[in-house]
Amino acid sequence: MTKILSLTNLSYKRNLATILKDLNGSADTGSIVGLLGANGAGKTTLMRLISGAAKHYRGEIKVADHTKPLQRKQLVSFSHQLDGVDKHERMAKVVAFYDKLYPDFSESAFQRLAEFLDLDLHQRLSSLSKGNLMKFVIAITLARQVKLYLLDEPFDGIDSMSRKKIIASILQWKPTDATILISDHHVEDIENILDAVLIVKDKRIIVSEKADKIRETYGQSIEAYYEAIYTGGNEND
Repeated sequence: MTKILSLTNLSYKRNLATILKDLNGSADTGSIVGLLGANGAGKTTLMRLISGAAKHYRGEIKVADHTKPLQRKQLVSFSHQLDGVDKHERMAKVVAFYDKLYPDFSESAFQRLAEFLDLDLHQRLSSLSKGNLMKFVIAITLARQVKLYLLDEPFDGIDSMSRKKIIASILQWKPTDATILISDHHVEDIENILDAVLIVKDKRIIVSEKADKIRETYGQSIEAYYEAIYTGGNEND
């Protein structure tokens, strides 16, 4: 399979602290890839680098053969879409803003997602529950027609029914040739939809593995495999 994402010897520092060091990894076109790691492992930072939101790194980030941040921004939709948006705005106004901001934004796709997720677009962001706010973020993110979607902790702190709705929306509206990189430290939420996993630990990707190989060759669930890595298991076992 072709690679939509390639990371080569990627290092990044913030305030003189090393966040990522000599990190290597990749993701296949058309796949759903779990970016797994403990809180503080650098998952969000990595997504910000891939999306072009963070700069001043060393190494190479390539999305569909493009390495420049401006080019990558046109190919990536990152779930931090509401960063900096006035929380008193109504959802409908935010949607109109993004429709003008991004040429690849599909209002019809968003409306279908919003209906599926039971969103009332007349509500203000500040009035939304955590679950409905995340549903809105997912709808905004997936409504862009791009090659790579980055979903950062989409289920953190929300109820089981909202998680199921969001997972269903991901599966239903993901374009066949698009790739989703989804980070989560609650692996049980996403393990059944994953095609592959990247595990971040000690500032680097220590595991890049197909989900089926973990299940069939190693005889483990994704969650059990991940927990073994983080509790001292050998990633080469």
